[in-house]
Amino acid sequence: MIFDSWAELLRVMTLGAAAYLALVTTLRISGKRTLAKMNAFDLVVTVALGSTLATILLSKDVALAEGVVGFLVLVGLQYLIAAKSVRFSWVENLAKSEPKALLHNGVPDEAALRHERVTQEELLSAVRAAGFGGLDLVAAVVLETDGSFSVVSMDKVGSRSAIPMVKGVAA
Repeated sequence: MIFDSWAELLRVMTLGAAAYLALVTTLRISGKRTLAKMNAFDLVVTVALGSTLATILLSKDVALAEGVVGFLVLVGLQYLIAAKSVRFSWVENLAKSEPKALLHNGVPDEAALRHERVTQEELLSAVRAAGFGGLDLVAAVVLETDGSFSVVSMDKVGSRSAIPMVKGVAA
């Protein structure tokens, strides 16, 4: 079906504008952290907000007020978990994973790669994407809590205080 009626298009436009305004207002009040994508938990909230917006726009069964309450619940829970994560390590451990060093001084950590289910080719791809042509130029590759790779060059490694432990030794 390509077209139902002008009334339905108007409904989507009106609800879309109102839901968009409600979402933007909610996000502005809740702060930057809500969409920071710092870890998988944050990513899930971001996706859920998008899904809720789509449901408000396209489902006749969901009223605008119900959708706004959905936004508020998602953002409120994300805020609560983030706030409690700062205060209680057990909450942080539930909501977040730890960053993991996959390469140390140009040498891949095979056990870490297996544990994180990252292939050698994915590791090499991350190194290439960071602009390096060889592992010997790389001090560390870290799989971050949000699933992204951080590549630290040998010439910018510094004190290594920002690199997670590798095999019980500071990376």
